[in-house]
Amino acid sequence: MPAQIYNPFEKFNFSNRNCFLTGQQLISEEEKIQVFPQWLMSRFNLQDQPFKLLDESMATYKDLKLPCSAQINHDYLEPLENEIAEAFERGYDAVKQLEEVKLFQWAGKLLYGIIFNEIQAGIRQQHNNGEDFNMSQAIIHRFSHLHLMLQSLNLPIIFDEFTPFSLFLFKVNNSEDIFGYRDEINTLTFSLRIKDFGLIICLQDNGTNRNYHHEVLAKMGDELLHPIQFEEMNARLFYSAYLFNRLPEYNILPVNEDIYIEAMPLRGMSSKPLFDHWMNKTYGQVLENFWKNWGFLLLEIIKDPEHPVSYLLDKEGEFIKANDITLAL
Repeated sequence: MPAQIYNPFEKFNFSNRNCFLTGQQLISEEEKIQVFPQWLMSRFNLQDQPFKLLDESMATYKDLKLPCSAQINHDYLEPLENEIAEAFERGYDAVKQLEEVKLFQWAGKLLYGIIFNEIQAGIRQQHNNGEDFNMSQAIIHRFSHLHLMLQSLNLPIIFDEFTPFSLFLFKVNNSEDIFGYRDEINTLTFSLRIKDFGLIICLQDNGTNRNYHHEVLAKMGDELLHPIQFEEMNARLFYSAYLFNRLPEYNILPVNEDIYIEAMPLRGMSSKPLFDHWMNKTYGQVLENFWKNWGFLLLEIIKDPEHPVSYLLDKEGEFIKANDITLAL
């Protein structure tokens, strides 16, 4: 008999009495794990740093937790955390040796943990206002499919001839002890810049963002990046994830003990392109946000509206070497 998939969005179960990954009843509400793993918080002194939730309430990094069965944590999550922690501590070359799906699972668990806490905060807020909690069907669609893919951690799930994500790993000339974390939960986009690398993952796009940016990625190759170049790539990917206008659909096919997940064609019945039209002014606003450390303003970035400022490519469209950039790290 094939393993059973759990979908917390069917009955909207976000109680602390059930394991987030399997739905099984927990022995105690104290059976929890940290959303940001302890090794990461300790390494970058994050425990008491503020973390702002979507309802404008403030938490700390250590406040963000997930209800999780001790057995699931011991058997599946801790081994993954240990492998990721070791590679991250060693840096870019070790991270590059990791299986991409493990980086996806690790980042996906972290982002889903934030989503879980956001949903709990939203439910509390609406309840206090005497209202039912509502969430758009498109968001539920994305979040539930991320949760489905996460169950590749503990179930024999096989992605059948597709990759549910686009993953980008870059070597970056970071300053010591930098911790740069960003996410966009509506588009399920994750970014982390630490040590000597930067990692960006579009968690629910079936690889389309990698195809969308293939030209600039080909020019970058494995070149070392200046931090401003990595943040420019961040802006490009966060914006294109926003422009991506499909909600991926999947077939779930139990075969003996395994569960095959098959991606439906993204084009479906629509002749519309997979991405909405790129608007340089909107992109410039995104880039301004990512370039705050260097003080660039939107008017400077889009002084030439057809050619926004770029530190990745020069006017001839060629890659700019990190060592040729004189801005501070």
